[in-house]
Amino acid sequence: MKKNFILALLVILVAVASCSFTNKSFDNDDKDKLLLDLITYVLERGHYEPKALDDTFSSSVFDDFIDILDPTKRYFLESDVREFEKYRFMIDDEIKNTEITFFNIVYQRLMLRMNEAKEIYKEVLSEPFDYTLDETIDIDYSEQEFAANRKQLKERWRKQLKYNALAIFGNKVENKISDATEPMIKEDAGEGQTYLFDAIPNDVDKTLTEEESRENVKENLDEYFDFIDDLERKDWFVQYINTIVDEFDPHTFYFAPEEKERFDIGMSGKFEGIGARLQKRPEGAKIVEIISGGPVWRDQSLEVGDEILKVGQEGEEPIDIVGMRLDDAIKLIKGPKGTVVDLTVRKVDGTIEKVSITRDVVELEESYAKSATIKSDDHEYGIINLPKFYVDFEDYTERNAATDVAKEVERLKEDGVEGIILDLRDNGGGSLKTVVEMAGLFIKDGPIVQVRSSGERKEVHEDKDERIQWDGPLVIMVNELSASASEILAAAMQDYKRAVVIGSKQTFGKGTVQNVIPLDNIVRSNEHGDLGAIKLTTQKFYRINGGSTQLEGVKSDIVVPDRYSYIDLGERDQENPLGWDKITPADYKVWDGYIDFETTVANSKKRMANNPQIKLIEENAQWIKEQQDETVVSLNYDTFVTKESEAKKRSEKFKSLRDYDSKLTFGSLRYETELFTQDSVLREKRDRWHKDLAKDIYVEEAVNVLKDLQLNNIKGGEQKLASANKD
Repeated sequence: MKKNFILALLVILVAVASCSFTNKSFDNDDKDKLLLDLITYVLERGHYEPKALDDTFSSSVFDDFIDILDPTKRYFLESDVREFEKYRFMIDDEIKNTEITFFNIVYQRLMLRMNEAKEIYKEVLSEPFDYTLDETIDIDYSEQEFAANRKQLKERWRKQLKYNALAIFGNKVENKISDATEPMIKEDAGEGQTYLFDAIPNDVDKTLTEEESRENVKENLDEYFDFIDDLERKDWFVQYINTIVDEFDPHTFYFAPEEKERFDIGMSGKFEGIGARLQKRPEGAKIVEIISGGPVWRDQSLEVGDEILKVGQEGEEPIDIVGMRLDDAIKLIKGPKGTVVDLTVRKVDGTIEKVSITRDVVELEESYAKSATIKSDDHEYGIINLPKFYVDFEDYTERNAATDVAKEVERLKEDGVEGIILDLRDNGGGSLKTVVEMAGLFIKDGPIVQVRSSGERKEVHEDKDERIQWDGPLVIMVNELSASASEILAAAMQDYKRAVVIGSKQTFGKGTVQNVIPLDNIVRSNEHGDLGAIKLTTQKFYRINGGSTQLEGVKSDIVVPDRYSYIDLGERDQENPLGWDKITPADYKVWDGYIDFETTVANSKKRMANNPQIKLIEENAQWIKEQQDETVVSLNYDTFVTKESEAKKRSEKFKSLRDYDSKLTFGSLRYETELFTQDSVLREKRDRWHKDLAKDIYVEEAVNVLKDLQLNNIKGGEQKLASANKD
């Protein structure tokens, strides 16, 4: 992968270096036009499957950009879109000529319509809603037309806001009846009783409650438009750029400088700062979470709910951040390890304090691999949860998913576990290199994945280390959100028959490889500052059996339903995915460490087919799909609450899913229990995780599979003997 990435990058850089011979230049003094020129240049020359910039491409960009800006059709008028239409087949020409007229016109009109929308929603919410009228709203906006005039637009807003307020009103009525102190009301109410509008007890002031509901909606919208007002023109232009980029495939993406930083943090699981998550409030930046082990956590001078008002660098005059964009405020608060930031804070109790925090490296612990022991009868097993295949791009050896999983495997071995579950559910992927190294923990050696660049021969990535860290029973858990690197690992272990894959019918189906290319590396001289980077699809990967995981994903050996079973969320459901194909298989030998692999799979399928809990999960998944497909909602209170009541009654049936008890006992490893004496937050997080695992029927079945898997001890003995003789 690294070799191919370097080659791809060299091709792009060489092409750029030769621009002087082709009249191509990147000397545009307009940053927006420069970005457009750079990105389209890289896309055309570096993408695995570049698209022709033609009228078809132009039309797709046109539709998608309008839809992204106004998905609920509550800003633009029909006349606006008609005006935009003259650009439908001109966007490709604009891109080629580095023009952004279409964007400018649409952006300016959007700003105008959003300002008008502020007045509309305030006007609508100034009048009470009549919940006795029989009217409906269709919340499937995709097939709706744009409003013909302001009157229609206001009506569309009215219905949407009434819908939002109706749900709040219903909850408030229910809560007020529940909280009522009048014995008569409580006696009349009964458990879970639904009151029609005219039957709502007189002790509940319907007029006041309706007014409170509208005020709640207004507050939410005020907050939303406050966020919108913080956005600058460059933020909207990034959205336009990404609309163009997204036409190539769903995983090619332009990162503005701030987004690139977030991406790096997400992949490495660490950053330099104070270790607190913030939320913008009118009064400043509110602390909503303190990250365990970070500077704020260690200092103990701040707590959740405190609001940061001013930020000063050590010895400098503090800057007022009230009203400032949250991203800009965060830039002031973050900084290099060892530096001091002075924070003026309004405490939860209302007092104002100045707090000095020494910045440090903050590790997002929940981004990393973690493990637990599982006790079942007289047996002990281990589970490793891996949220992503993380890596520090600046220093691979610092910390990565492969080395961390290796540590967890070793710790579980020391604890004497008889089998290991690797939980890749909801793991969206990450570093390809870590996958190859991780797979090598479970096999002697051999190919793990095949990678092909556009027009290039395939490259086989192999585990060349003959050591096997874990040669015992192995189960890999996946779901519909297991993607990319997760699919590579699951596919390799499945092809080798090294592990039993249990989970969804298929995984996400992302079989493409992306590389991040800083745009600053391409421009010889740049006066615009950081230009960001582009995450570019440059390769496709294939299983060692030759098949691609693109679209098809990895099909589980043992299929179990979950809440996502009937929801469209895979690669096949994305816009503009690359197609499925296959190549020649790699040369590999199936692992022969099990003696009853097929029998184990068959036994599990029988258990699943007869398990009432699994049948209930299947029914719940179907019901969720039904709810999702029902897009016409009544705005009549009586009809609304009756429907809600029916839904609640049906949902009661599924409450037992949350109360399930597998009777398995989960515990932390010794190194972690030692940390608990100093970190009560970590203890609480692990306790919560263990409780969730105990309710997880999929983990229970994975344990059953581990119990059933029998190792070929004769073969294993022969291998060990051969190794001993060799020495």
